[in-house]
Amino acid sequence: MKKEKVLVIIPAYNEAENIKKVIDEIKKDINFADILVINDCSKDNTEEVLKASNINYITNIYNMKYAMSIQTGIKYAKENDYDYVIQMDADGQHIAGEAKKLYEHMLRTNSDIVIGSRYLKDTGYPCPLFRRIGTKIFEIMIRIFCHKKIADPLSGFQCINKKVINEYAKMGAYPEFPDANLVVEMLYKGYKIEEEPVKMRLRESGESMHGGIIKPIKYMVNMFYTVCFIVIQNIGRKRVK
Repeated sequence: MKKEKVLVIIPAYNEAENIKKVIDEIKKDINFADILVINDCSKDNTEEVLKASNINYITNIYNMKYAMSIQTGIKYAKENDYDYVIQMDADGQHIAGEAKKLYEHMLRTNSDIVIGSRYLKDTGYPCPLFRRIGTKIFEIMIRIFCHKKIADPLSGFQCINKKVINEYAKMGAYPEFPDANLVVEMLYKGYKIEEEPVKMRLRESGESMHGGIIKPIKYMVNMFYTVCFIVIQNIGRKRVK
């Protein structure tokens, strides 16, 4: 019987202070999985930390941003015949023990995508008000247009199966922020998406890609526009079963 291959993908940009702890935690709590870090042309000593950690990593030749780094990892998974990918952040917010729950949920339900949800149950995660409002808006939009309740459509903490790996790897226009918009697109295409309640931590050090005031506003506007565009594209079409 073929042993299932699992790959943990971690995009990292200037995460030298956090990445070692993340890697050590994965090695301990998801020791059946391989690790691939996509070092997105970091300006700190992230690459030196990765070299010392004895794991596979790819260093981008320029700063490709979060989404393209994720897709780079997914293309690697496709080329190396992985059965499942777990997407985690390099800042320590995503907990390896909780990632294992996503994988187990996928095996149990035969889902295509399992999202780690902060809001399916009250896990005590202190989400900023603006982001929480945005999350609720997208939850409502998905329920109205896709007839599916997704409590945390902005979570990048996910497990995907081989069908989704192949789908994402071939996307020529992988979205800049692959969150609610990708959830909507995949639901319209008939993929089975489930959620698993997970705990998350706050970033201990460094700067978030959604930090400040302007970045979160830009993110929410971009996401709203993209979701609306996908919905309009699919008006009159029946969802694939």
